[in-house]
Amino acid sequence: MSELTVEMHPISGVYLGTCAANIKKNGQPDLVIIELAQGSLTEATFTQNAFCAAPVTVAKQALAEANPRALVINSGNANAGTGKQGMIDAEQTCTWVAAELGCNPNEVLPFSTGVIGENLPMDKLQSGIPEALANLSIMGWPQACEGIMTTDLVPKAVSREVMVEGHSVMISGISKGSGMIHPNMATMLGFVATDAKITQSCLQQCLSDAVNVSFNRITVDGDTSTNDACTLTATQQADMPVIDSQDSKAYQDFSKAISEVMTELAQMIIRDGEGATKFVTVLVEGGEDSEECLKVAHAVALSPLVKTALFASDPNWGRILAAVGRAGVSNLDIDAIKLFLGDVCIVENGGRADSYTEEAGQAVMDQTDITITIQLNRGKVTEVVWTTDFSYDYVKINAEYRS
Repeated sequence: MSELTVEMHPISGVYLGTCAANIKKNGQPDLVIIELAQGSLTEATFTQNAFCAAPVTVAKQALAEANPRALVINSGNANAGTGKQGMIDAEQTCTWVAAELGCNPNEVLPFSTGVIGENLPMDKLQSGIPEALANLSIMGWPQACEGIMTTDLVPKAVSREVMVEGHSVMISGISKGSGMIHPNMATMLGFVATDAKITQSCLQQCLSDAVNVSFNRITVDGDTSTNDACTLTATQQADMPVIDSQDSKAYQDFSKAISEVMTELAQMIIRDGEGATKFVTVLVEGGEDSEECLKVAHAVALSPLVKTALFASDPNWGRILAAVGRAGVSNLDIDAIKLFLGDVCIVENGGRADSYTEEAGQAVMDQTDITITIQLNRGKVTEVVWTTDFSYDYVKINAEYRS
């Protein structure tokens, strides 16, 4: 596992504590508690998987009742598919953390990631919570980043200082994810914090907009997790006027910065996709609306035949053409479509481009970062999705996941 090389800016009002509670079999850090200063505002998005994990249900309920004072995250166990006992265990975890911090249980949001269908080892959690709290530090981002990892090979963190209408604002975020990646709301797990002063409604819209152009645009394998969640916390401690209008330049600047941070975190997940050897951008241009652009992009990005060709560095353009054709776009004029590998045109006028050569296609496919562009030429909308190839290691990692 690689070490975090990004310098993380501390966020005033955010303290992170991490420990190894022996939930993971390898003895690596697996319990993280994030304490948030009084007055902080938090918004979150969660998985739309019907079999959502117990912590997702508990976190949703708690967030509807109070602003969180703490987040508690365990890795190594998803607490999903665990029925009533899973709910009891998630609530008990919040109760233990709340008792230590002197807040109400509904001011603690639980998050879990790991193996589905196994009960939380509550004895390990109970003994680990005081240790994690003892390690609370405003500089605790690197340790927390490691503590939320499962099959990740590299930690994923982004931190930057941005100027909002002449005022300095800090943003730091971490995420985890490598497999079971096809979000339908957010990322596998992502936690972003800022010291910005902003209203709840503006914060909510900012998160929604950012997630839509970042975590909702990545896919490794088409599997939406039971545990996906993403939070955005604003501690209100920056020296600045409150951002209270979505029409203001301050909001636009801030929202753009949050979207950039989350996009970078999302792309890190793709680059660390299980067994991935390629980072693939699927760009669909000239659609009538976002829906049809995304249909086409996902048809290509999720195709096992396209993904295995990418792993083999095989310019088998017929697989891309076939995926576009089965995307379900109505009244598709195949003669109007152009397909590109990098800057090499591979398809036009319903067939292979006259200018295309196998050597040119091969030169693109030999690259690590590849862009597949599909020009529909039926509108003005553009959408992008990021994905990976499928390698032998993807099968191996997932076949041996519980061993």
